[in-house]
Amino acid sequence: MMNVLTLAEAQAQGIDTVIVAAPDMHGRLIGKRLTPRKLEEFQHRGIAVSSCTFGWDLPQDIGLEVPYAGWHTGWRDFLLIPDMSTLVRAAWLERTAIVIADIVEEHDRSAVEVSPRRILQRQVDALKADGLSAAVGTELEFHLYRDSYDDLRQRGYRDRNPTTTIHSDYTVQQVNAWEPFFQRLRACLDETGLDVEMSQGEWGLGQWEINLTYGDAVDMCDRHTLFKLAVKDVASQSGLSATFMPKPNTGEVGSSCHIHLSMKGADTGSDEKQYPFWSARSKSHMSNRMLNAIGGILDHAADLMVIYAPTINSYRRTNSSEFAGSGATWGFDNRTVSCRVLGTSPTSLRAEWRVPGADVNPYLAVAAIIASVRDGIAKEMNPGVPREGDAYQQEVAIRFPTHLGLAADAWASSTFVAKAFGPEVVEQYALAAQWEWTRFQEAVTDWELDRYYENI
Repeated sequence: MMNVLTLAEAQAQGIDTVIVAAPDMHGRLIGKRLTPRKLEEFQHRGIAVSSCTFGWDLPQDIGLEVPYAGWHTGWRDFLLIPDMSTLVRAAWLERTAIVIADIVEEHDRSAVEVSPRRILQRQVDALKADGLSAAVGTELEFHLYRDSYDDLRQRGYRDRNPTTTIHSDYTVQQVNAWEPFFQRLRACLDETGLDVEMSQGEWGLGQWEINLTYGDAVDMCDRHTLFKLAVKDVASQSGLSATFMPKPNTGEVGSSCHIHLSMKGADTGSDEKQYPFWSARSKSHMSNRMLNAIGGILDHAADLMVIYAPTINSYRRTNSSEFAGSGATWGFDNRTVSCRVLGTSPTSLRAEWRVPGADVNPYLAVAAIIASVRDGIAKEMNPGVPREGDAYQQEVAIRFPTHLGLAADAWASSTFVAKAFGPEVVEQYALAAQWEWTRFQEAVTDWELDRYYENI
């Protein structure tokens, strides 16, 4: 994180509000607001938040039943412990700073193992024990509409008006009209310290992409989460609305979150030691370690789809031909595979995992990739031959679950998932996914009404 503040600096800059926040199961920030003076008092003591935030679903329905939190626990509190290395100005809010927190139990200050940041930290620690560290970049797309959240809420999020009305992928003139909005957004993101690389219009109507510079795993996920908050807030301040749904429109392209990952070694010296994915002797410059890492990602992807595709809407995108791959495939600079290899130097060579959509919880997704990479390297997994041409038209040995119910079952029954994440995490996220799938199965959709109401 860039532009990190001390509490004294925050006060000197006129900050009068600090948001202390942590990601919930969905990657959405929860927390409370304090003055800098009170944060100084509570930063070590911790800030109490109800465990209901890990015992309800996205609309905050407490029908979800999980062992960690519920009526059976009395909805006890846990504590947010601010990670002061993440204290930054929330430049899109007046006189406000924000700090990411870790979640611990109130009674003994042990980590809440089902919290996403903790899940990622455990995988990062395990990777470090292997003598490796991950460099990660998350590449988010989103849709931006001319309608406010309040207006759309009143009409059931229908009849939305996109900010671009013709396909504008990479074009300049067609997106210039929205540059005043994006100039302010990029400036706010950079002032906050999120380190924007570039932005562009995308192919979908009203679709956009902004890239942040890659970083270490936890830092990247912290910035990803703040980025989503900033985009939605700045849109709302402008009378607009942004959505990170993977597929907000039938028949239109969806929004992805491609995740880029490279590795650094603890050793210094040769490029191969510093960058374990690199081989100067290989024609492709890929080391056996990188091949094994890709093998692990592909081999375990089906069991991890509840993480990579965590909502009902996720599968509208992954079941399509929208450049998310179709099963366990990989190739060099090929957008039709699920794992794309990019880069031509020791520092740029990386794997791009193309399956996740914009709804993904970054902490969980990056944790899942790291766990898969570690297992792939340890077991020397072979990813098979790289695909050339249109991988959608080729036979695939491993297919991924096609809806959240199947993904939840695969996650819950996987021995790899149980070993990598532990039974507490497996049960928490299996039950949450199964609850979401059950709620969807009980719902009567517009598609059903349109198709059956008059015709059957």
